[in-house]
Amino acid sequence: MTALAPLRPIPPEADPPYDAPAYRSTEKRHPTHKLLPWVHTVTELTGPHFSPARFPATTDLSVVNGKQALGERIIVAGKVMDENGRPVPNTMIEIWQANAAGRYHHPNDQHDAPLDPNFRGEGRVFTNEAGEYRFISIKPGRYPWRNHPNAWRPHHIHFSLFGSGFAARLITQMYFPGDPLLPLDPIFLAVPDAAARERLIARFDLSLTEPEWALGFRFDFVLRGKAATPMEHP
Repeated sequence: MTALAPLRPIPPEADPPYDAPAYRSTEKRHPTHKLLPWVHTVTELTGPHFSPARFPATTDLSVVNGKQALGERIIVAGKVMDENGRPVPNTMIEIWQANAAGRYHHPNDQHDAPLDPNFRGEGRVFTNEAGEYRFISIKPGRYPWRNHPNAWRPHHIHFSLFGSGFAARLITQMYFPGDPLLPLDPIFLAVPDAAARERLIARFDLSLTEPEWALGFRFDFVLRGKAATPMEHP
């Protein structure tokens, strides 16, 4: 019988702290008391069963009712892996982002930028047996967010990954290479470790690019260990 290798813990500096003073919203959102352990039941650990049959996938965010959204079309693809590089199949990945003008399709977003009726800004994909995912979208625009004077968020896409149930959920953001706003963004900089921050930046991938149609970016998720993708919940 082969002995199981122990889990490699995520270094504490690889995830953002609950309270990041430069990211002012955390002042009112972070816990001020010690967290209480909560024993999960079978329901939280095993349900619901996430599958395309029950939660239909949306692999192309750039089209609504056959009409093309405005902006730069992109392809985003990658793998979901464990700490040893093994694929994690059948993972449901939720996606949400601003449109090309930097506005979310949400009533709370009152940024003075146009809405695009052909871009909902949200979708859902599943990994295959090799842990791979792929979707088409529009490169999200930058937008002001009033965290500090003249504050602007860099280009980014939000991701939510579900495990076997609602209690197994991880949330993170993907950024784009070469964005001059990254060194100024308190959310990106809330991850203390520079190497961990680099794991939040997608890589341009010519092999994913489709000629005369869309640029390709590769973004992999590592769920735990020293090379884990930084997530919002340590």
